[in-house]
Amino acid sequence: MNLSVNRVSKHYNKGKKLALDDFSMELTPGVVGLLGPNGAGKSTLMNIMTDNLKPDSGEVTFNGEAISRLGWKFRNILGYMPQQQGLYDDFSGRRFLWYMAALKGMKKPHAAERIEHLLEVVNLKQDASKRLGSYSGGMKQRILIAQALLNDPQILILDEPTAGLDPKERIRIRNFISTIARNKIVLLATHVVTDIEFIAKQVVLIKEGKMLLQDEPNRILEGIKDKVFELHLPEEELPKVKEQYKVSNITGDKEGVLVRIVSDHEPDKWKSVAVKPNMEDVYLYHLDKD
Repeated sequence: MNLSVNRVSKHYNKGKKLALDDFSMELTPGVVGLLGPNGAGKSTLMNIMTDNLKPDSGEVTFNGEAISRLGWKFRNILGYMPQQQGLYDDFSGRRFLWYMAALKGMKKPHAAERIEHLLEVVNLKQDASKRLGSYSGGMKQRILIAQALLNDPQILILDEPTAGLDPKERIRIRNFISTIARNKIVLLATHVVTDIEFIAKQVVLIKEGKMLLQDEPNRILEGIKDKVFELHLPEEELPKVKEQYKVSNITGDKEGVLVRIVSDHEPDKWKSVAVKPNMEDVYLYHLDKD
């Protein structure tokens, strides 16, 4: 099973804004994390991959066939959770899932089984009869995840699925995604980098519509292993450090501050210790460049 994005470009504003620039990537079963700053082209990419938006050039293929030609056959194996989706406030959570199941053409016995199962998975069983208008932001995220999974899709595209969830809920959903991804292609776009650090088999970095890299998390981390340092210094020195380096963390103590920085070169003005990088460091190094 293979989902391919082949040299896709997309412009907005009558060609003045380039959202995607000759973008290509290959996806196979497992979780692929998509990282990029706001405006990098992530949502445009996902809308094209779900056939909700047409590219100006290039194409997306599933097992070698263009999704634009597959039509409903592709949508039948697709689950999509957009970052922002209008919900019907007067619907209950359960009614909303029944509505989405009908739109997906699911048969009633199968839909009933899936709805009750997914309400349990996303921890909304007790709230299924409540109006969506009364749901918190995190509950709305969870009901949107449930609708994306209704048809047990082979391809699952999730745009910020854990936004607004508390740590316990985020871990629950993250573990569930990891479990089902063994036989699915899952693309997960997020700003919560720890979500993909733990479960992604590959990470894609995108900036200004271009692919920066696609690789396994361990290999990406290995690429900056000598570029992350910790400095212990007096608090009054902190502004100077922040002017010169990308700072990923600051911890205060009685003797000053412990500052974690990302840099191509070891600092020469302050005593430093090289430390093991994490995905937040990767984000700063590759995506937070002027």
